Amino acid sequence: MLLNCMGLELSDAFLRVSKAISNKVTNPILEGIKISAEDNELTLSATDTDLSIEKKIKADIKVEGETVVPGKFITEFVKKLSNSDIELEVNEKNQLLIRYDGNESIIQCYNPVEYPGFKKLKTDEWFGISQKDLKSLISKTIFSVAMDDSRPILKGVLFDIDQKEINAVALDGYRLAKVKKKVSANIKKQIVIPTRSLNEISKLLEESDEIINIYIDSNAIMIDSSDTKIISRLLEGDFVNYKQIIPMNYETFVIVNKTQLEDALERVSLLSKIGQNNFVKFDIKESSLTLTSNSEIGNIKEKISAVLNGKDVTIAFNPRFILESLKANTEEFVKLCLNTASNPCVIVPTEGDEFLYLILPVRMFG
Repeated sequence: MLLNCMGLELSDAFLRVSKAISNKVTNPILEGIKISAEDNELTLSATDTDLSIEKKIKADIKVEGETVVPGKFITEFVKKLSNSDIELEVNEKNQLLIRYDGNESIIQCYNPVEYPGFKKLKTDEWFGISQKDLKSLISKTIFSVAMDDSRPILKGVLFDIDQKEINAVALDGYRLAKVKKKVSANIKKQIVIPTRSLNEISKLLEESDEIINIYIDSNAIMIDSSDTKIISRLLEGDFVNYKQIIPMNYETFVIVNKTQLEDALERVSLLSKIGQNNFVKFDIKESSLTLTSNSEIGNIKEKISAVLNGKDVTIAFNPRFILESLKANTEEFVKLCLNTASNPCVIVPTEGDEFLYLILPVRMFG
């Protein structure tokens, strides 16, 4: 293999595909990144068998070939050469020669025959969504996935696809996040994508209106975006019937300024972290919402304006769950929907139904 390419493009490609290298690799070959030179394109790919990323860049290919290079090292090394023109050559000892600015470095490579092939999906099921909407779906739900292993299916986000719209849903037993976006699709289907895959996919997405297609087969998805392909396995099993969890009716509706509630809750929650009462009390009556927290060193009480429609309510929550839900959106005002102190609170926009966050209350001991 012998080729020339631009350092900036090569560095960007290594950075992108290196996201698929796991920190818990049991097979040394999976610590590598495969590079293949063919038809004036250099293809880089990495996988941990659960997540695979492939990136193509233009290159001046003089001799075609392939090898597997140590992934983390080469990514860091080439990052330092982003302003250089680079020549890559693989010799008969399967060593990669990197020439730049009159210098030459030699890296011992792995045998490419031992590297797993990039999975090919055989499917005619797909949906299309803009990059910015997919990025938003992920960021506005992923913080609500379960972290423990008791129910593995909850360690991913459900994508509930219904031809013209998609609902992304995550829950961990204490809260639920649901976000809706428009899509174009030829299917009605539910899939669950692992958290790690979504985190890495999100890093590769841009705030762009460009439509990307996501292809689905029985146990994997593939995201195809111009010169980048991402394949992730899907979690197996039945997700919770989230529609049954969301209340149908409410006795109390409260509209508050999101930023005011967020700021007040951050201050009040500082005290709730001290001592055993890790909750903040919400006292909703007339035209105000009063937040209170207590500990051995004192108490904090803050009042913000609110528009109340329905019964007065006093209820308590883990403040982190409320704060994460508030920070996930940019609405000026949000609506809190409640029933009693033992029923969940649901946070929605004042208009429309793009997002819904459900948070279970906690018992108040003082």
